Amino acid sequence: MGKSKIYTKGGDKGMTSLVGGFRVPKTNLRIEAYGTVDELNSFIGLLIAEVEDRDICELLQFVQSKLFTVGSYLATDPSKTEYKIESQITDDSIKKIEEAIDRIDGRLPKLQSFVLPGGSRSAALAHVCRTVCRRSERNIYHLAETETVENHVLVFMNRLSDLLFVIARSECLLKNGEEIFWNNTCK
Repeated sequence: MGKSKIYTKGGDKGMTSLVGGFRVPKTNLRIEAYGTVDELNSFIGLLIAEVEDRDICELLQFVQSKLFTVGSYLATDPSKTEYKIESQITDDSIKKIEEAIDRIDGRLPKLQSFVLPGGSRSAALAHVCRTVCRRSERNIYHLAETETVENHVLVFMNRLSDLLFVIARSECLLKNGEEIFWNNTCK
């Protein structure tokens, strides 16, 4: 088997393929939705490079695999192509994220104020991931206005942003010693 070409020239006129080979404009809501999921996955890779806790890194690698699952799901138009088993988010995936949130949050002090992004490189990156996750979630909801989107996908993305928030707090405390809070007096 020969090596595949990186470029096909198929997208040179603003079109791209969904799973199953169906061509759509690159501005299609599906493309925007899974493109933002891909962006999030890339930022999570950068976050993993900065996190020292092996358990958090393994959890984030699990998340990366699940984001590929979400991307595959979003890149499939069910009116034209049947979903593959690999494109399903399950209750178990959501439960794993929720358990991780509870475990990490259980080690954190009670939140007293709004947290500002920063304190350490890894904390700031986790906040970037959180905000890209929220944008991704909004894009998926936008798609859901005209297409059917399984609730598990929406719940997973919502929980993921919560996970990234507690990871950001944990990383800030670990590497900065304290969190940075919003000065609501603006002084």
